[in-house]
Amino acid sequence: MKKEIYKITGMHCASCVKTIEKVLLKTPGVHSASVNFASETALIEFDEDKVSPKELSSAVKSAGYKLNTGTESELSESSNSNEDTQSVSIKVIGMDSPHCAMIVEGAIKKLSGIENTNVDFSNKRAKVIFNPKKINLKQIFKVISDAGYKPIKEEKELGNTPDKERIEREKQSKTLKRKIAVGGILSIIIFLSSFPTWFPFMPQIMNSNWMLFILTTPVQFWVGWQFYAGLKLLIKYRTADMNTLIAIGTLSAYFYSVAVTIFPAFFINGGITPETYFDTSAIILVLILLGKYFEMLMKGRASDAIKKLIGLQPKTAKILVDGKEVEMPISEVEAGYLIVVRPGEKIPVDGKIIEGDSDIDEAMITGESMPIHKTVGDVVIGSTVNKFGSFTFRATKVGKDTVLSHIIKMVEEAQGSKAPIQRLADLVASYFVPVVIGIASLTFVVWLFFGPAPAFQFALINFVAVLIIACPCALGLATPMAIMVSSGSAASKGILIKDATSLEIANKINAIVLDKTGTLTEGKPQLTNIIAFNNEKKTKILSLAGSLEQRSEHSLAQAILQHVANPNQTPTYLLDKAIIEEAEKDDIELYELDDFKAISGKGLRGFLSVNSQKVEAYLGNRALIKDLGLDISSYEYEIKKLEGEGKTVMMLVVSGELKGALAVADVVKKESIKAVTAMKKEGIEVWMLTGDNKRTAKTIADQVGIENIMSEVMPDKKSEKVKELQSQGKVVAMVGDGINDAPALTQADIGIAMGEGTDIAMESANITLMRGDLMLIPETIKLSRRTMKIIKQNLFWAFFYNSAFIPIAAGVLYPFFGILLSPIFAAVAMAFSSISVVLNSLRLKKVEI
Repeated sequence: MKKEIYKITGMHCASCVKTIEKVLLKTPGVHSASVNFASETALIEFDEDKVSPKELSSAVKSAGYKLNTGTESELSESSNSNEDTQSVSIKVIGMDSPHCAMIVEGAIKKLSGIENTNVDFSNKRAKVIFNPKKINLKQIFKVISDAGYKPIKEEKELGNTPDKERIEREKQSKTLKRKIAVGGILSIIIFLSSFPTWFPFMPQIMNSNWMLFILTTPVQFWVGWQFYAGLKLLIKYRTADMNTLIAIGTLSAYFYSVAVTIFPAFFINGGITPETYFDTSAIILVLILLGKYFEMLMKGRASDAIKKLIGLQPKTAKILVDGKEVEMPISEVEAGYLIVVRPGEKIPVDGKIIEGDSDIDEAMITGESMPIHKTVGDVVIGSTVNKFGSFTFRATKVGKDTVLSHIIKMVEEAQGSKAPIQRLADLVASYFVPVVIGIASLTFVVWLFFGPAPAFQFALINFVAVLIIACPCALGLATPMAIMVSSGSAASKGILIKDATSLEIANKINAIVLDKTGTLTEGKPQLTNIIAFNNEKKTKILSLAGSLEQRSEHSLAQAILQHVANPNQTPTYLLDKAIIEEAEKDDIELYELDDFKAISGKGLRGFLSVNSQKVEAYLGNRALIKDLGLDISSYEYEIKKLEGEGKTVMMLVVSGELKGALAVADVVKKESIKAVTAMKKEGIEVWMLTGDNKRTAKTIADQVGIENIMSEVMPDKKSEKVKELQSQGKVVAMVGDGINDAPALTQADIGIAMGEGTDIAMESANITLMRGDLMLIPETIKLSRRTMKIIKQNLFWAFFYNSAFIPIAAGVLYPFFGILLSPIFAAVAMAFSSISVVLNSLRLKKVEI
């Protein structure tokens, strides 16, 4: 099965969604289809062997719509397979809301030769496929600039574009501060000079309309120049945005005041008091710019996670060439190169250590605070920090294939995706500006013909107030700003969320299925018990068993040999503290092994040189002991107790005498009990899924406190077990780490992969935990619930603000209470509405994970 997102064109209303979905679902080979009217996309899961993208396009075309097979992946490349088209990825500075994205996309699409566009406001990116024979990059950049935004072509290398973007943002910030400072000073002078009876200390020359005209003009056309892109949009591209509202509103007040200044007699003869509104126009522009500046600062905080991740990547690497170190740019490093890393340096790319060892800080990738010791054969992750030792490693993944690049891509995709709850807000925002212009025009007409004298002034003031107070940005930012902050915050803690839908669904989970091996347990056998019979020392038993296992490659042998090599590094929760202390006092000696023989399904045999004597020794299970004809009835109680705990017991026989027993098991992770308890407290039904027999499964389940067990489940039946729970009306999360978990992860409403598992599991999952800490699961659910709460608060405020204040600005309270809304207050309220949404979203940064 393949999952792909396609652009759909030709949809006019929400009912089109159902039509397209029905057509797609009737197409043979299509497993599922979800069409999003707001983003004009279709997420289709289909069998590539039964149906091709071209056939999907034909099916949609038959219903009267167009499905563009220029996929997301195609958009991201610098060029695609069709030599007649090219694609480019553009950073769009100033595209700070979904409404801005809609304006940019609309402007680009009006150009001839544009094949496809994908605009993502949260990452300020536009990906465009175009025909170079009909249009060039310069023309695309021009239309973006005409719309009021700054385009920057993205570089292939990860590090270059963020630097360009930062420089451009710093430049914009300086210009904005300068305009606010100049505009603020002039606006204060204009305001004081506009009301001589209130401020008699102002010189008389400052009170003249001509002086106010001279002071206001630079504010109107220099300070407020960026808003006139809205007029260009309206005239040239027949579309409108928030800048259009501000431009029309302030220019109406300004040009009316200019007319009054130049032709006062015309207004006096017409029975209109010649009043000017220069102060209104100037103060509105400065206040809105001030709000934009604060909003820009706070949005910068919201995208900190991506900036930090990109900033992690080192610029150079030290490569071994003919035994000599050569420093080269990270962009030139290829898989297979040998790279040297010294203490305090960042690891340039992903790879495997071939020489040396060190402690490595992986906190920014996995969220794990303690450095992890790595030695020969261990995998290292690019951009993590080498703390103490020096080592050489072979590069295995470079460029866009590294773990860091995958994380950045996942976070960007999550921040750019749309949650289902966002669809209504997007739909409203898309019609918002034309509706507001209509309401403002109606307000002007009603006040002009039915308002009290001076009717024209009343009509003008209320017209301006309606245009200025309307805020599509608050509506558009409500959901994506919260998604951006929460997904970025989660990524910094080692939780990668694939898309916004997953974040929304996670808060509805009421059943969770945990795969046993590698999820609840460590996923590899570990030595848990050593029993010494007939007053033998436990370290002696370990020495003899370890000596026999020297040549074995069995996983049980590795568990014993690992403890022999590092007895004092074995956690005390696995072995009795007394055994570890005994091992520290007495050296664990490995004896010379001869005539080694593995006995299939039973154990092994060998001759050991102990105290200058060769002794025959056996290590194995009950079947081996039975073959040897030994009576172990006097030791049955201790052996059966270990077997009852689901452990594999191996008995040691030396010179025909039973000396002791060792127990090996796949042990439960330290945090499993705590995590299961936390999930139960949240009211989530916890299930354990395993292929083990009922007795072993129950033993593990009892240890972690799980009552619901699915045992003896074959790998290909795991997804069916998830379906069973879903058929009961449950919203199910599946947690796994192996290849055989992939179908179940896909089937579940939310698939959660352990980052220590396979790439296939992570690809199939909606959420990836970069370290195998189960406590991240309840924390992910907690974050999801908190995010949804913030989104609902944002949407309520945005809808309430616009629905309440636009009628007030239109003057509905005047007939009853004599209250009118000043356009200056409208500007303050409009700026505050966007800032409040951003501030509320930033509260998600404080959620402890």
